[in-house]
Amino acid sequence: MSALKDRRVLVVEDESLVAMLLETMLEDLGCVPVGPVASVDEGLRLAQEDGLDAALLDVNVAGTPVFPVAEALEARGIPLVFSTGYGEGGLPENWRGRPTVQKPFTEAVIRDALMRALGVATV
Repeated sequence: MSALKDRRVLVVEDESLVAMLLETMLEDLGCVPVGPVASVDEGLRLAQEDGLDAALLDVNVAGTPVFPVAEALEARGIPLVFSTGYGEGGLPENWRGRPTVQKPFTEAVIRDALMRALGVATV
Protein backbone atom coordinates (compact mmCIF):
# COMPACT_ATOMS: atom_id res chain seq x y z
CA MET A 1 0.00 0.00 0.00
CA SER A 2 2.20 2.79 -1.32
CA ALA A 3 0.04 5.63 0.07
CA LEU A 4 0.83 4.46 3.61
CA LYS A 5 4.47 3.43 3.04
CA ASP A 6 6.80 4.86 5.69
CA ARG A 7 4.04 6.87 7.37
CA ARG A 8 4.84 7.25 11.08
CA VAL A 9 1.71 6.38 13.07
CA LEU A 10 1.45 6.96 16.82
CA VAL A 11 -0.43 4.16 18.61
CA VAL A 12 -2.03 4.80 22.01
CA GLU A 13 -3.63 1.54 23.23
CA ASP A 14 -3.67 0.07 26.74
CA GLU A 15 -4.62 -3.52 25.85
CA SER A 16 -1.33 -5.25 25.04
CA LEU A 17 -2.79 -7.80 22.61
CA VAL A 18 -4.62 -5.07 20.66
CA ALA A 19 -1.46 -2.92 20.69
CA MET A 20 0.62 -5.80 19.28
CA LEU A 21 -2.04 -6.50 16.65
CA LEU A 22 -2.08 -2.83 15.59
CA GLU A 23 1.71 -2.75 15.44
CA THR A 24 1.72 -5.81 13.16
CA MET A 25 -1.08 -4.43 10.98
CA LEU A 26 0.71 -1.10 10.57
CA GLU A 27 3.97 -2.81 9.65
CA ASP A 28 2.11 -5.00 7.12
CA LEU A 29 0.67 -1.80 5.60
CA GLY A 30 4.19 -0.34 5.29
CA CYS A 31 3.76 2.13 8.16
CA VAL A 32 6.26 2.80 10.93
CA PRO A 33 4.51 2.38 14.31
CA VAL A 34 5.41 4.93 16.97
CA GLY A 35 4.83 3.32 20.35
CA PRO A 36 2.53 1.71 21.14
CA VAL A 37 2.09 3.42 24.48
CA ALA A 38 -0.44 2.52 27.15
CA SER A 39 -1.04 5.84 28.91
CA VAL A 40 -2.34 9.29 28.08
CA ASP A 41 0.83 10.85 29.56
CA GLU A 42 3.07 8.82 27.25
CA GLY A 43 0.75 9.59 24.35
CA LEU A 44 1.04 13.31 25.09
CA ARG A 45 4.83 13.04 25.19
CA LEU A 46 4.99 11.25 21.83
CA ALA A 47 2.37 13.56 20.29
CA GLN A 48 5.00 16.32 20.50
CA GLU A 49 7.55 14.35 18.44
CA ASP A 50 8.47 15.59 15.00
CA GLY A 51 7.71 13.44 12.00
CA LEU A 52 4.35 11.97 13.01
CA ASP A 53 2.02 11.46 10.06
CA ALA A 54 -1.06 10.13 11.88
CA ALA A 55 -2.26 8.52 15.10
CA LEU A 56 -4.47 5.63 16.19
CA LEU A 57 -5.99 6.45 19.58
CA ASP A 58 -7.93 4.13 21.86
CA VAL A 59 -10.69 6.32 23.31
CA ASN A 60 -10.39 4.88 26.83
CA VAL A 61 -6.78 4.35 27.91
CA ALA A 62 -6.58 2.58 31.28
CA GLY A 63 -9.75 4.37 32.40
CA THR A 64 -8.60 7.80 31.17
CA PRO A 65 -10.13 9.52 28.11
CA VAL A 66 -7.56 9.99 25.32
CA PHE A 67 -8.88 13.40 24.26
CA PRO A 68 -5.92 15.45 25.63
CA VAL A 69 -3.71 13.52 23.19
CA ALA A 70 -6.23 14.11 20.38
CA GLU A 71 -6.24 17.85 21.17
CA ALA A 72 -2.43 17.99 21.10
CA LEU A 73 -2.34 16.20 17.75
CA GLU A 74 -5.12 18.32 16.29
CA ALA A 75 -3.31 21.50 17.35
CA ARG A 76 -0.32 20.28 15.30
CA GLY A 77 -2.47 19.31 12.30
CA ILE A 78 -1.76 15.58 12.68
CA PRO A 79 -4.65 13.40 11.47
CA LEU A 80 -6.03 10.84 13.88
CA VAL A 81 -8.24 7.79 14.01
CA PHE A 82 -10.14 6.82 17.15
CA SER A 83 -10.64 3.20 18.12
CA THR A 84 -13.38 2.17 20.51
CA GLY A 85 -15.66 -0.71 21.33
CA TYR A 86 -18.64 1.63 20.99
CA GLY A 87 -18.06 3.07 17.51
CA GLU A 88 -18.50 6.75 16.71
CA GLY A 89 -21.56 6.91 18.99
CA GLY A 90 -19.21 6.45 21.95
CA LEU A 91 -17.42 9.72 21.20
CA PRO A 92 -18.33 13.09 22.69
CA GLU A 93 -20.24 15.26 20.22
CA ASN A 94 -17.26 17.54 19.47
CA TRP A 95 -15.12 14.56 18.31
CA ARG A 96 -17.72 12.89 16.09
CA GLY A 97 -17.09 12.92 12.37
CA ARG A 98 -13.45 11.89 12.79
CA PRO A 99 -12.38 8.55 11.34
CA THR A 100 -13.35 5.95 13.95
CA VAL A 101 -12.91 2.19 13.98
CA GLN A 102 -14.96 -0.09 16.15
CA LYS A 103 -13.27 -2.97 17.94
CA PRO A 104 -12.77 -5.66 16.88
CA PHE A 105 -11.36 -4.42 13.58
CA THR A 106 -9.51 -5.84 10.59
CA GLU A 107 -6.39 -4.66 8.80
CA ALA A 108 -8.57 -3.43 5.92
CA VAL A 109 -10.63 -1.29 8.32
CA ILE A 110 -7.44 0.21 9.81
CA ARG A 111 -6.01 0.84 6.33
CA ASP A 112 -9.18 2.56 5.10
CA ALA A 113 -9.51 4.70 8.24
CA LEU A 114 -5.88 5.84 8.06
CA MET A 115 -6.19 6.65 4.37
CA ARG A 116 -9.39 8.61 5.08
CA ALA A 117 -7.67 10.51 7.91
CA LEU A 118 -4.66 11.27 5.71
CA GLY A 119 -6.87 12.33 2.81
CA VAL A 120 -5.47 9.80 0.37
CA ALA A 121 -7.72 7.85 -1.98
CA THR A 122 -8.55 4.26 -1.26
CA VAL A 123 -7.98 1.78 -4.06
